[in-house]
Amino acid sequence: MSTPEQYVQDKAAASGSSFYYAFLFLPKDRRAAITAFYAFCREVDDVVDEVSDPGVAATKLAWWRTEVASAFAGEPRHPVTKALMPHVAAFGIEARQLQEIIDGCEMDLTQTRYLDFAGLERYCHLVAGVVGEVSARIFGQTQPQTTAYAHKLGLALQLTNIIRDVGEDALRGRIYLPVNELQQFDVKAHELLSRTYSDRFVALMQFQAARAQALYDEALALLPAADRRAQKPGLMMANIYRTLLAEIEADRFQVLNQRVSLTPLRKLWLAWKVQALGRM
Repeated sequence: MSTPEQYVQDKAAASGSSFYYAFLFLPKDRRAAITAFYAFCREVDDVVDEVSDPGVAATKLAWWRTEVASAFAGEPRHPVTKALMPHVAAFGIEARQLQEIIDGCEMDLTQTRYLDFAGLERYCHLVAGVVGEVSARIFGQTQPQTTAYAHKLGLALQLTNIIRDVGEDALRGRIYLPVNELQQFDVKAHELLSRTYSDRFVALMQFQAARAQALYDEALALLPAADRRAQKPGLMMANIYRTLLAEIEADRFQVLNQRVSLTPLRKLWLAWKVQALGRM
């Protein structure tokens, strides 16, 4: 039988995510905490992405809600909560935050369109902003303003994900790009669902990318100098994702028919650059 710690390590590594490369440089206790937290996020996210029946997915998310409550009451049952609970006091992780992440995943079961950016922002707050908030505490936050930075960075990272995954999400019947912005650029939902390219689509995506890039700049401006060193893993994520976004832009947003990604070696190099040289 593998231990809870081994379980979350395998879960994090198997995702091949950029987050994994950012964790490699952390001290042992912080790395253990963020790995367990990240595994929790993956578990609840996978419920929505891998369970085709919305009723079954809703039941599984309800189970996770109960599990979070019982874990914080001192009785974790799942390997992920067993691995996470030893770290919650040290890093100020709250049950509320984990429940909000589940709220965000639940939105994916009931909502496949967002009327405007304000609506999309609410979703991003739950699935990415709160994740950023918890992560910043684990990395070693000392300044209150670092929370605002973490939320803004979470939004930028999530918008980059949305840009990268437009084609994949459309296959699942989900369109995260706000409806009023599709209308603004005269792009029809059926064009995304049928993966039809046009200059209008490229213009829409340029608009999305420019907003994401601006949010990265805003996030970095919010990060207090005193916390910059501790928050290096987040800066690594920003570096990796901005590089990915630049590649997608250079490729004129070929995201309907393929998923653009960076190689593991490239991600490791971009993470190391921030770690060693302190720059992006």
